[in-house]
Amino acid sequence: MNKFPLVRASWLGSAPYREVWDLQADLVGEVREGRAPDTLLLLEHPHVFTLGKGAIADHLLWDEDERAQRDVDVIWSDRGGEATYHGPGQLVGYPILDLAHFELTIPQYLEKLEESLIDYLAELGIASEPGGPGLTGVWTRGEKVAAIGIKLNRSVVSHGFALNLTTDLEYFDGIIPCGHAEKRPTSVEELTGHRISTEDAALDYARHFERIFDAEMIWVPSDAPDSIAGADRVPAI
Repeated sequence: MNKFPLVRASWLGSAPYREVWDLQADLVGEVREGRAPDTLLLLEHPHVFTLGKGAIADHLLWDEDERAQRDVDVIWSDRGGEATYHGPGQLVGYPILDLAHFELTIPQYLEKLEESLIDYLAELGIASEPGGPGLTGVWTRGEKVAAIGIKLNRSVVSHGFALNLTTDLEYFDGIIPCGHAEKRPTSVEELTGHRISTEDAALDYARHFERIFDAEMIWVPSDAPDSIAGADRVPAI
């Protein structure tokens, strides 16, 4: 294994969930076939409830009228996990990585993903930790600050994490988050009183991802999500 696997990173800004889901599917195929390097997509989504493979319809608490009033889409996703919310003020990270390049198992990958988030939060003055048995994501003071849900296609992972920065936590009232009605979400703003933009957080978080995964990161500017998909558009590196 190359000591420092190359990871191409892009900040996509605000991008619809379905559009980025399709982009991930394209990238998974390209990474698996060796036509694209491992990739880290960083972005935020407009309001959306996503339901993973472990979700059931009862995890949606707001009816269709309430969701329409609040402009929240609902998408059944192919990731693992149950129901979660994405929206403005939340940093979403989708690593599309061939774990063989990093010599990682799935449990090791999840541990590193959690560690990268924990390290970034420590930089912000927030002590956090992985969830206990049956609890995914990253937690602080018994409250969930980052959700994690992934998909494995052969040795290539996709989907990833959602870190609450300045997220409007009221939207979590519309679902049973990750199947735990008794567990409450929190955010960086709620914990520290500081507002951090998702773009600033993306740039700062990426340094921790690069270090924890022993990777060499190259930033690829992207005006639109599909500008980094497709073999003919893979940058020369």
